[in-house]
Amino acid sequence: MFKIAVLISGGGTNLQAIIDSIKNNELECSIEYVISDNKNAGGLLRAERENIKTVVFDRKEYSREEISNNVIETIHGKVDLVVLAGFLTILRGDIIKKFNNKIINLHPSLIPNFCGKGMYGDRVHKAVLESGVEKSGCTMHFVDEGTDTGPIIQQAEVKVEKDDTIESLRAKVNREEHKLIVKVIKQLIEDNQE
Repeated sequence: MFKIAVLISGGGTNLQAIIDSIKNNELECSIEYVISDNKNAGGLLRAERENIKTVVFDRKEYSREEISNNVIETIHGKVDLVVLAGFLTILRGDIIKKFNNKIINLHPSLIPNFCGKGMYGDRVHKAVLESGVEKSGCTMHFVDEGTDTGPIIQQAEVKVEKDDTIESLRAKVNREEHKLIVKVIKQLIEDNQE
């Protein structure tokens, strides 16, 4: 069985999309760990309801390096893929090397636009709206040493309407994120079986 760890910082709606896809047999994998850098993340409750092991390395208590080291100690040799689903801590060091091309991140824009340091969550949607672009979306990419610089796996687009707000754009992008994260995990599982 293909094993994954899902790393979250917030409500865990993308985690829920993965859980639902496993339950309806769309994804053939198991979530071994849900790891959060926020002890109050709503996604932890979603995991606990499904009896998925949860681990917290709160970013108010640990440095970025400590979080990266703690994550690798927790999952090394136990999972095939690490899925960053709204995880705000930038991973650094050995974890990137040991899980080369085995860490994927979901970003709420069409990389290379509206990404990099400080670009996450509603900050991205605000920047998109302020720029006047006609499309946005989300990107699944492999994680490397940079911030949102790893190779792109797939993207999904949404149209940006003139009357869109941060909330309406977030909702449109979220719907695509839920589909894209499942699609990419499925593709990587299939690639692993070849």
